[in-house]
Parts: sequence; C-alpha cells; structure tokens
Amino acid sequence: MPILDSRTLEFFSRSPEQTRRLGMRLGSLLQVGDLVCLSGDLGQVKPRWCRAWPGWGSLDPVSSPTFVLVNVYRRPDGKSLRHLDAYRLQNAAEAEDLDLTLMLETGALVVEWAERISAALPADNITVKMRWMADEQRGMIFNPHGNGTNACW
Repeated sequence: MPILDSRTLEFFSRSPEQTRRLGMRLGSLLQVGDLVCLSGDLGQVKPRWCRAWPGWGSLDPVSSPTFVLVNVYRRPDGKSLRHLDAYRLQNAAEAEDLDLTLMLETGALVVEWAERISAALPADNITVKMRWMADEQRGMIFNPHGNGTNACW
C-alpha cells in the first residue's frame, strides 16, 4: 500500500452498519456541483453504500440504477442527487449523452464504475476506491482530485 498524501483519507469499515453510517455522513455533506466517483471490484459494497444517500435529505426510496443508468433523489428545496451506474456504458461518449454538466449544475452526482467513463467526468471530484478485506469488512480510500468536492475538502 503506498503512503497516502495529506489530502487522502483511508477508512476501514468493520460492519455493514458502519459502512451505511459513513455513506449517510458523506451524503449529508454533499452540495450542488459535487462529484463522487466510486470504484472497486464487482460485488463490493458500492450498492449498499449508495443506499445510504438519504443523508442528502431526500425522502425518495433508494434503489440500484443498474438497469435504468441514473436514479434521481430530490430534496424538498428542489436540489437533486443523481446516482449513475456506468457499468453498462461502453465509453465516455455514452456518458456525455447523459448531460453530466446539467446533472452537476442542479445537484450532486455519484458515479459507480466511474473509471469506465473517466474521460467524460470533470477533473474536480473525489474518488472513493472500495476493496474487500473480509466478509463484513471493507477498506475505502477517499482521494480528492482538483478541488475535490465542496463538502469534503
């Protein structure tokens, strides 16, 4: 494991509940224009973690966007958080067709499998790399790029 720079945070989750609470905390900090890029092997904690996004303040039920590509969660103030699953996208051009710029102008954006469409994503983001450690344990590295996100850095 490389030595982390001063802006990078490593977190170890010891349970699904601890992972959910971390997702709730990050969701509560996100602001309009924030981009969170999730990466990790298939079967990692990404979907469970994303179900914690009600911390964003939306009362909408949370589900996986795997088959619809993008789910939208709206807050009472009209702002939205979009959750994009890029697993089925073939390239960055397909992501550009989704109008990512508009998504970020009207809310925050969380992208699973962000590495598949990285050329279409803004340089200012926070990448969260998740890895399996044990049945109930996951490691996460939070790494801001550019200005990171308004919420966290």
